[in-house]
Amino acid sequence: MDSVIIASPTETHTFDLSQTPVRAVNAYLHHSELPNGHKVAIVNPNGAHNLAVGIDTVIEVEIHGHTGYYTAGMNKQAIVTLYGNAGTGVAENMMSGRVHVKGFASVSAGASAHGGLLVIDGDAGLRCGISLKGADIVVGGSVGSFSGFMAQAGRMVICGNAGDALGDSLYEAVIYIRGTVKSLGADAQFEPMTEEDYAIVQTLLDQASLPHTPQDFKRIASARQLYHWNADANQEY
Repeated sequence: MDSVIIASPTETHTFDLSQTPVRAVNAYLHHSELPNGHKVAIVNPNGAHNLAVGIDTVIEVEIHGHTGYYTAGMNKQAIVTLYGNAGTGVAENMMSGRVHVKGFASVSAGASAHGGLLVIDGDAGLRCGISLKGADIVVGGSVGSFSGFMAQAGRMVICGNAGDALGDSLYEAVIYIRGTVKSLGADAQFEPMTEEDYAIVQTLLDQASLPHTPQDFKRIASARQLYHWNADANQEY
């Protein structure tokens, strides 16, 4: 780590992953001496896994190309923009900051994310927002089955459609969806939108630069029937 050379605050430091290993790139991104607002560009990722993970600095990272598993996982403070598609678990366990996928995302996008904002311009695969713990997720397209599964806190805005079991076993997270839902999961239900809901959706759409109208969205939240063990249910839920 001591051998990492820090670029000046005014220049964009560029890494070519066809020449530099992921480990070296992440070592640079983890360096405590990076100045706030510093910009890093990464080219030729070629599906690399674990790229730009664990950042804990107020910097901006641009990735030009497609990536593999866990891109920008455990992000804290940084703004990471991916000009391509992301593999499994993009922004997994994110704590704060912003991760923006300009393409599509594979399964488990934003899994267990505690804070910050994840924006996906295209579609997201299965289990988007699984075990969400406080972050906001905005999907410009559709999501796969079991999205929002066991989401405990946070908000999801889905501008397209959803597959089976949306919001299965929801806790306090809220899902807003513009399109159709193939089916709701256990303990998830549609609820009336309030003025506060419309304001929340508008704010998140603005942050994601999406043009939709909040009045076109529906609210899905927990019916709160699974919060407590019911001995009389005979395992029938």
